[in-house]
Amino acid sequence: MQAEKTATKAPRSTEAEAFTIGLEEEYFLVDAGTKSVTRARPPEFLEAAKAATGGRAMGEFLQAQVEAVTGPHSDIKAAREELRDLRQTIARVAADHGLAILAAGTHPTADWGRSQQSEGDRYDAVMDDLQMVGRRNMLCGLHVHVELPDPDSRVDVMTRMLPYLPLFIALATSSPFWRSRLTGLKGYRLAAYDELPRTGVPELFRNKDEFDAYVDALVQAGVMEDSSYVWWSIRPSLNHPTLELRAPDVPTRVDDSIAIAALYRCLARRLYRNPWVNWDLSAVSRAIVVENKWRAQRYGVHGTFVGAHGAVTVSDMLDQVIADTTPDANALGCLDELRRCRAIVDEGTSADVQLAVYEAHGKTEGRGQALQAVADWLAVTTLQ
Repeated sequence: MQAEKTATKAPRSTEAEAFTIGLEEEYFLVDAGTKSVTRARPPEFLEAAKAATGGRAMGEFLQAQVEAVTGPHSDIKAAREELRDLRQTIARVAADHGLAILAAGTHPTADWGRSQQSEGDRYDAVMDDLQMVGRRNMLCGLHVHVELPDPDSRVDVMTRMLPYLPLFIALATSSPFWRSRLTGLKGYRLAAYDELPRTGVPELFRNKDEFDAYVDALVQAGVMEDSSYVWWSIRPSLNHPTLELRAPDVPTRVDDSIAIAALYRCLARRLYRNPWVNWDLSAVSRAIVVENKWRAQRYGVHGTFVGAHGAVTVSDMLDQVIADTTPDANALGCLDELRRCRAIVDEGTSADVQLAVYEAHGKTEGRGQALQAVADWLAVTTLQ
């Protein structure tokens, strides 16, 4: 909900340093003992977290949330180290205030009805507009920024990236619970988030002029102040020359966040350098993306997508994408991180582990203790 924060640098001159990335992760702020979300975020906590991270820890729309924002990186390993350090540092500051952090798209037991909005003029305006829908935004995501050599190409690359959005969603699923209930979905977060206006799959804008015309119409009508109020699953950044992926749940494991970031970075390079890839997307193509987005939310990495010639498994789609982008990964120095996406499919996402923990404890300890075990696992794994 905040204005965009990830910093970027000017385009690089060498191929290995191009397509810089920055990550933003949202976490739940919870009681260190019970792992229940806090209603009110201590002001001194946020001040201390900002100081300890050089300003890279920030508040979010609701007081039960905190955000970590990396700097721009051309080296994926440096991005991983900063993200890991940010999690650890924020957690240490939180512990000083009797708190902890959980990385998950939804908290297993949080009740949005008890949520409190953070202070700020932007937040006040958004809440006034969204009303109950805004209070229900007890959700945490992963945002990945990739800088393109030509910022004016971002709308074109965004549109041609649409068929891959369901893959990012499936790999990141970490929200199988909502208000202490099994949802039946591996990724419930977007089901709730897409209640907001200007969310979901973008329209088939072909160039910057079309996107600008859309934004201008809404601004002139008084609907929003600027394009930072467009909350699509992927969007051009307002303040930076980046294309921002917003669809994924925040992964519980740092390595999963980095793997998804590497996949997105490699696809951005491939699409930028090969303008004929997905050039012919149609209304039918977009409708299929919307259907596959739902299938990713429902089934995660264990489902199938609608393909060109019938159903295609998430696993098979990922294998094809890895094969297609391996030259890009080699050029960008992130092949190992790209291949980590394969491990996510083989081992399961955070949602798969959460459900396994819930089932194991539920058989002998009951529902309440099973949910507690899930929250405890999230707290431990967030910092591993």
